[in-house]
Amino acid sequence: MSAYLDTARRVIRTEADGLVALSDSLGDSFDRAIEMILAAKGRVIVSGMGKSGHVGRKIAATLASTGTPAQFVHPGEASHGDLGMVTESDVALVLSNSGETPELADLIAHTRRFNIPLIGVASRADSTLLRQSDAALVLPSAPEACGSGIVPTTSTTMTMALGDALAIALMEHRKFTPEHFRTFHPGGKLGAKLSRVGDMMHRDIPLVAEGAPMSEALLVISQKGFGVTGVTDAQGQLAGIITDGDLRRHMDGLLSHTASEVMTKNPRSITPDSLAEQALSEMQARKITSLFVLKDGAPVGLLHIHDFLRTGMV
Repeated sequence: MSAYLDTARRVIRTEADGLVALSDSLGDSFDRAIEMILAAKGRVIVSGMGKSGHVGRKIAATLASTGTPAQFVHPGEASHGDLGMVTESDVALVLSNSGETPELADLIAHTRRFNIPLIGVASRADSTLLRQSDAALVLPSAPEACGSGIVPTTSTTMTMALGDALAIALMEHRKFTPEHFRTFHPGGKLGAKLSRVGDMMHRDIPLVAEGAPMSEALLVISQKGFGVTGVTDAQGQLAGIITDGDLRRHMDGLLSHTASEVMTKNPRSITPDSLAEQALSEMQARKITSLFVLKDGAPVGLLHIHDFLRTGMV
């Protein structure tokens, strides 16, 4: 085994041990922090310096995307005017491994002056930050993965995990759903997965009646460009679907048949309020390229595999 792999595995094991220690150390102060955030009418103001600042930006972004309004405020900028962003309706989440970061002094003093709830995260319970905090979250003693103790590694991993724990606990309390998540992630592959079928489906869809001659069905298939047509009964319900495979199976004397004689009965379908991810899973499992969308049994739309290709979902 190479020395590089040895180092990588040692680093990951060291940080993993730190996370276990963090999990075991959580107690009433975590509950108190959650209750403070839930009680706040404003935002969670996250702050930290250096590596803690980088972690803080990620925590603020995670909170904001999971239903808890949050904003990162740089402590240096806070001392030069940005303290005005931190109001009495907010709650502050301040990160510092040592708990003695001098750049945080003005922000901490501001929270105490205006009775702004303060959640502190640090590795020393007797530090200035945690002594001033209304909820003190202490990072357990754990070696940094660098071996020398000078590179923030295990400590930053624990801090980020603690931020995730806060965000998910808040999310679950608020019953934050995939639909809510989609509201904050409308773009890209993730947004597409969380879209509803009704948002993606084509509404100008190929349909013929059961008694339609196959010449008409072929014309509809050609005009719409999906390679399929739905077949409806007298009540407008989807009775079947005609695909390339159906055409091949009835090639001999095809034009002498009606749509109902060629169609595949009871095709797979989905509803408009289903998630796009569910529709894609259904199409991949059945190895089909088109899926009709039904409302009360009547076809209202069509999804094609190319729709998912365009969004990058496949």
